[in-house]
Amino acid sequence: MSIEVKTHPVQNHKRGNHQARAAQAVTLLAYEVYCHVYGPQPAMVEGECRGGFSVGELIAFLYARNFPKGEWSMRVDEAFRGMNL
Repeated sequence: MSIEVKTHPVQNHKRGNHQARAAQAVTLLAYEVYCHVYGPQPAMVEGECRGGFSVGELIAFLYARNFPKGEWSMRVDEAFRGMNL
């Protein structure tokens, strides 16, 4: 039995026509934090804006989501500062 997993595009650095994708269950959690920090922009998850989130953005937003909502902005900044991708 095969279950279809709905996905959104994400940025990648591979060459060719390969479009990286991540499960919507993941991207929508990251997008919730993105909206709180920067405001809504549906094109970020739909892929019309820069091809979706980068891997670093997914990591930062998912990291921040583990904290109280009032800390999300600070935690996103904290994650980006500590990143070396």
